[in-house]
Amino acid sequence: MHSTLVGGSTASRVINCPGSVALVAKMPVKPASSYADEGTLLHDAIAQILLSDTALPDNFIGRELNGTVLTKDLVENKLKVALDALDEIDPYGEMEVEIEARVGFGSLIPDAWGSADLIGRLGQRTIVLDWKFGDGVAVEAENNKQLLFYAAAARHTEQTRWAFLGTRELELIIVQPPSVKRWVTTFDTLDAFEDALTRAVKLAREADAPLQVGEHCRWCNAKPICPLMTGAVDRALKTRIDALDGEQISHWMRQADLIEGWIKGVRDLALTMLENDAPVAGYKMVSKRAIRQWADAEAATLWLTSQGVDPMKQELISPAQAEKVLKKSKLALPDDLVVAVSSGSTVVPESDPRPAVLNIGRQLTAALTKLR
Repeated sequence: MHSTLVGGSTASRVINCPGSVALVAKMPVKPASSYADEGTLLHDAIAQILLSDTALPDNFIGRELNGTVLTKDLVENKLKVALDALDEIDPYGEMEVEIEARVGFGSLIPDAWGSADLIGRLGQRTIVLDWKFGDGVAVEAENNKQLLFYAAAARHTEQTRWAFLGTRELELIIVQPPSVKRWVTTFDTLDAFEDALTRAVKLAREADAPLQVGEHCRWCNAKPICPLMTGAVDRALKTRIDALDGEQISHWMRQADLIEGWIKGVRDLALTMLENDAPVAGYKMVSKRAIRQWADAEAATLWLTSQGVDPMKQELISPAQAEKVLKKSKLALPDDLVVAVSSGSTVVPESDPRPAVLNIGRQLTAALTKLR
């Protein structure tokens, strides 16, 4: 959790692009993903283990959040590996620690706060550690703006200020199983970061706060409405390909990730709006292509077996596979054995022949609310 103004995960973006703060504030909140829920489960488990003398990793197998389950595999390959990494960092158990501490800047930057995974002190060194349980992007510790944010905020927080008293250096650590990234720096680096963040937040509060495109755009959900991003897309579409030379093509290749991210952001935003019954002119939400599956796996198995068809290939064969086999015997599948189930919703032009999806659950909830 972090402030909507600036937190650990958004510090880099705010420093590089102060104008993004106002743009992000206009965007709807994105729903949590299964990956985010998995990370939350692992973070909660490791925090409880470190705060308890009795909790063991295996105790958390089966914990669930929004349908996401903490499996034995996750406990073995993520949770236990992260705990082993901490044992390597502090082999003798001498480090004083504060776990899951809410840290902030107080009156220096009001409304700027975040939750630090671990703030500690080991000898003459202050340690700021963050658990990363995602597999997609490798996170580096060197000059990590998220950890610098937590360190600077912790230095201003009464609960964690003790970790900085009398120490001579600062170590930032990223534990991203199976790797551990460590970077030792001076408090001059932390002072410089704090100055840069303070200036950026001040700029962000101005009406004409500057915008800047860069790597920090990757995780910004305001890409669909960012003037710089939309301008980059317009220029890309208007440029004639036969007029491009190798250097220009190289430039656009470097911009490809930003443009693709903008496109994905626009599609995600349109779907989010339609899911919340907000109109998007010219578009509607429909069910994705339905994929047939067995309505009753046991009944299908019995029927296919009675017809001399082996339905098992480690798992029950699909209706399409069964039809292919039955075709040789000129047999048809009974209608009551098969149902068509859509894999979700997508956004298409209104000219698409498929019927629009009705948000029955949301409409029913709204109706019940009015009856109360």
